[in-house]
Amino acid sequence: MFYKNARLYCQDFQFHTGAFSVEEGRFAQVLPEVVPADAVDLHGATVIPGLIDIHNHGNSGADFSDGDDAGLRKMARYLAKNGITSFAPASMTLPYPVLERAFATARRLHDEKPAGHARLMGIQMEGPYFSEKKKGAQNGEYLKDPDFEGFRALYEGCGGLVRIVDVAPELPGAAEFVEKAKELCTVSVAHTDSDYEHARAAFAAGATHLTHLFNAMPPIHHRKPGVIPAAVEAKGVRAEIICDGLHIHPAIIRLAFAMFGPARMILVSDALRCCGMPDGEYELGGQPVFLAGGVARLADGTLAGSATNLFDCMKNAVSFGIPEADAVRAATYNPACAIGAEREIGLIAPGYRADFVICSGDFTGRRVFLDGQEVG
Repeated sequence: MFYKNARLYCQDFQFHTGAFSVEEGRFAQVLPEVVPADAVDLHGATVIPGLIDIHNHGNSGADFSDGDDAGLRKMARYLAKNGITSFAPASMTLPYPVLERAFATARRLHDEKPAGHARLMGIQMEGPYFSEKKKGAQNGEYLKDPDFEGFRALYEGCGGLVRIVDVAPELPGAAEFVEKAKELCTVSVAHTDSDYEHARAAFAAGATHLTHLFNAMPPIHHRKPGVIPAAVEAKGVRAEIICDGLHIHPAIIRLAFAMFGPARMILVSDALRCCGMPDGEYELGGQPVFLAGGVARLADGTLAGSATNLFDCMKNAVSFGIPEADAVRAATYNPACAIGAEREIGLIAPGYRADFVICSGDFTGRRVFLDGQEVG
């Protein structure tokens, strides 16, 4: 299938006007000089890669940590309809048997790849190796010190589907955990009260990711720099940021992109089961969560995850002043890199999976395609 007259986001991370083709579920020609006369005319519509959410707990009343097959499929269907064509669901701080069940459910969806559902590309293991002081909406009852053997058992049990594991660097054995876990997947610094020195040690040991930048970590202080400056200085580290308009002020979104640069920023939703749902009471990691006016909080008022999907987070980033091309990159190619999928998804380039979104210039009126097939 050939498409012409598209405003196309290409592998140089810029927009170009031209055509592209899809063959057997993958992009074939991109910006060819010769275009068939019967190519589908997109009349200048914007075409971007399908978005990739690597930090998403749930939506539509379902949560990944439930370990429920029907619920996970409901999540994947919602994501696909909203332009998120691949995802790595995030677990919560829970007992190992609960995580094992959820990871097994993820493996089934990954292996079966049902049509019209977002492609499950991995898991982000968010917890239980976190600081009590910065646990945020994580359940403190299940926190643990870094435990590589326990992690490896979970990793192997789901066939190596864990693509990101989170850890607080100040905990006993954290640096040793990073050194071992980095051989299996991306290691991320998260839910931490770490000082600058412990953070630097974690990055030196091989951590290359920062989970939801600014949230559940110390702020930047001019005499106690902490985790964030350590991450900025470690040039191989990418940083997630929640762009729902509630977790982070727009000025700080702009600051983050200025500090890390567009190649190192990743937009995430951190969406909860209340995403796509009406106000009311929900559940997160065994704790009640209350959604009111689009804001999800624990009973004590702690801000939980978001009720916003990644496509809307990307639109928010643009409205906050992030250059359009940089916002798209942060929601497509950069997250693909974090989960080791950058040669398969996240770009409109020959050989890549034909996951793309056709929309207007302001990202409305979208049509979503997975493997070249439109999602109904």
